[in-house]
Amino acid sequence: MTLHHSLPKSALADLSDPRLVRSFAYVGGKWTGGSAGGTFAVTDPASGEWLGEVAALTETDSAAAVDAAQAAFAIWSGMLPQERSALLRRWFRLMEENREDLARLMVLEQGKPLSEARGEIDYAASFLEFYAEEAKRPNIEGVTSHLADAEMELWREPVGVAALITPWNFPSAMLTRKAGAALAAGCTVVAHPSHETPFSALALAELAERAGLPPGVFNVVTGDAPTVVAPWTQDTRVRALSFTGSTQVGRLLYRQSAETVKRLVLELGGHAPFIVFADADLDEAVAEAIKAKFATSGQDCLGANRFYVEAPVYDDFCARFAEATANLSVGRGLDDPDIGPLMNAAAIAKQEEHVADALDQGARLLTGGTLHEAGPLFYRPTVLADVPDGAKIMAEETFGPVAAITPFETEEEVIARANATEYGLVAYVHTRAPRRIYRVARALQFGMVAVNRTKVTGAPIPFGGMKQSGLGREGARLGMEAFTEVKYVCRDWA
Repeated sequence: MTLHHSLPKSALADLSDPRLVRSFAYVGGKWTGGSAGGTFAVTDPASGEWLGEVAALTETDSAAAVDAAQAAFAIWSGMLPQERSALLRRWFRLMEENREDLARLMVLEQGKPLSEARGEIDYAASFLEFYAEEAKRPNIEGVTSHLADAEMELWREPVGVAALITPWNFPSAMLTRKAGAALAAGCTVVAHPSHETPFSALALAELAERAGLPPGVFNVVTGDAPTVVAPWTQDTRVRALSFTGSTQVGRLLYRQSAETVKRLVLELGGHAPFIVFADADLDEAVAEAIKAKFATSGQDCLGANRFYVEAPVYDDFCARFAEATANLSVGRGLDDPDIGPLMNAAAIAKQEEHVADALDQGARLLTGGTLHEAGPLFYRPTVLADVPDGAKIMAEETFGPVAAITPFETEEEVIARANATEYGLVAYVHTRAPRRIYRVARALQFGMVAVNRTKVTGAPIPFGGMKQSGLGREGARLGMEAFTEVKYVCRDWA
């Protein structure tokens, strides 16, 4: 079967560098269609139009990618840290230079508003810049000896081949956040992007090649996820596996990787509470609530799902938030609206299910609640008030533009309700009382707590959750830990 090497001309009109559009997988420094020559189609969620076909690799091809990464490991791990740093920095600069094309390509396959796509490219590039510096810092550490005439050291060494599995909602940033840390540590990489958004990952592979990363150091294997990933979970040469996605799939990968005892980093589901106390600045709280709920059209693991508002300001908050939500624009990502399309029909079905269930249980619809005329994958930004704790939306991650609001009476009550979930990724709190900030932040069982703001992420911070929102941390220096082993050396002075 013949692969199409580019998007249709209409979609390519604004791309200044068509070489960034790749339809083949990238393995061992070569672009390949795989041993079977199969393909899968990628479509624009805003229009449903065909964008192109991408190589669907087999299990044999997936294993070959590990072969390539294993062969390159000795070369990459043996390079001086500053040499690896220079290559990562060159990759970062190429991302900066190609920012607009990368953003537009992302909009076409993922649907998010153009300004958000540009922001993601900046965010994605920042991980390469950050880890270019961290690559030079895994120093030897001394240990105070407890033995006479002995000297002790701890060495940080790369674990080997790292498998990275990335989602469709942040197709560039989730790849660089993982790959930057792994490569800085001296590991080589086999990466599998979502079949819904492969072009962004392949464009990054093109730039990695231009940056001069040696063949086999960074491999992108496209195709069906179970076909590609299953060989990696069973291969003892794959020493670490990092996954961002649903808790359900994370559990599956956890089980599959147990036999080979891999290092795991799992960034899984979220179900964020957004808590507004009566002393909060309501204008600020509403503005931040819009950001927390509707970024990436609500398709964000950090997205606020459950809004708890203290009773004295409940009606005021509901009215202001509903008005602000009703004024959000909806449309194609390239037109840069507030809300773009959802990724697929299953996402639309979940919004409809959660809204119908909440209304059946007595919730009030303040705005939205229906499909938008822009197309079959567009859902109106929606606000539900008086949502009972028993509604599905209060227990499940909606992953879309539907907000559920409920009142609370006391601090103790809202903490208990916010913590009553298997998820623990992020929580948002709005209050102007300093002591309450510390009490609530400590009591909330979430890996990250944002106080009087929404934006908390960035390359220097350790991103991750508690409970079934995942294992380990990504970003920051802690992001390299899963990709390194600690070797203890004890030597005699003689």
